[in-house]
Order: sequence, then C-alpha cells, then structure tokens
Amino acid sequence: MHELPAGFRYLPEYLDRLAQEAMVDEIRAVVAAAPLFVPRMPKTGKPMSVRMTNCGTLGWVTDQDRGYRYQELHPVTGLPWPPIPPVLLRLWQEVSGYPQPPEACLVNFYEGEAKMGLHQDRDERTFEAPVVSVSLGDQCLFRIGGTAHGAPTRSFRLSSGDVVVLGGESRLSFHGVDRVYPGTSTLLRNGGRINLTLRRVTP
Repeated sequence: MHELPAGFRYLPEYLDRLAQEAMVDEIRAVVAAAPLFVPRMPKTGKPMSVRMTNCGTLGWVTDQDRGYRYQELHPVTGLPWPPIPPVLLRLWQEVSGYPQPPEACLVNFYEGEAKMGLHQDRDERTFEAPVVSVSLGDQCLFRIGGTAHGAPTRSFRLSSGDVVVLGGESRLSFHGVDRVYPGTSTLLRNGGRINLTLRRVTP
C-alpha cells in the first residue's frame, strides 16, 4: 500500500459528537451571513459539484473569467465574509503547529453525487502553514497522493469528526474526494457532508 506523504497527519474522531454539533451550529450561522454559492471552473465556467462559502478575512472563490483566487467579499452578496468561529481558531492552535492564525476557512457542502477531483492547494502566497481540514456529516472516500501528477495515491474513508493536516512535504500533495457515502451520519438533519478547510493565505 502506498505510504502517506511525510507531514500528513490523520486524526480520527478528533471531535466528539457534542463538539461536532456545536461546530455545525457555528457553520449554520456562517451560511446565514454568507450564503452557499456554486463555484465555477476557470475558462470553461463549468459548475463544480459542491456548493461553498467562506469565513475569515479572505475567502477562496473561482469563476469563469477570473479563475482561482482569494478575495475579501462574497461574490454574490458583495459583503465581507463573517469571521472564523472561535472553535475553529482553537482547533487551528491545537493541531497546526503554526503561530499565525488562519485567514480563510472554506466551507464545502457535498450532497448526492458531489465530489472533488485531485488538486493542490496552491493559491496561497505562503506554503509554510499547513492546511487543516475537518469532516462533518456523511463519510467520504478521501484520496491523497504526492506532489506530482500521476504519483501513486492512497484512499481511505473520512468520518464525521475526523481532522486531517497537510503540512511539511504533504502541503502541496494532490488530494480529493472521490465520493460521499449517504446515510453514514446523523449529524446533519438532511444528510450530506460539510468539509471545513482552514488556510493561511499570506506570509
């Protein structure tokens, strides 16, 4: 079996059920202030299968004309993103090993056939800080490889409450979500999966 890349940390069941429920409540408040929208691929304008929003001083967006980028305003409402909830800032302090706080928290909502192709998180101006990712809701099949296209990959299920950290050599590893397993969690009222991705954008 392909080994996990150096610097990649998998923290299963890091959040207990009460902590997960509290985090979902915080994310509901974020979505109320910054509604979910459908990001679109650069050049083609093809809609992605996830819906998303952000919290923090910066938010990651993508559209046909301007492509992948971070910006201070919600692309639909034109309003600033809501702040990152304190519970997520504490999580960053606990697991990131990085002294500066995250500037962006991507909120991706997966339902039905939604998935995320293999990609690198490389739109940031610094790669010194790790990427911290939290799974809430239904299980998914997560895949991670190396830093080059075509490198061997390894897949495993992520469950609600699991946390992964992409740091060190794994910071630019290709990774993605091949599928979601509906009905594997009772956390979200109507099912689905939320992925929260904490990132530091600037040095």
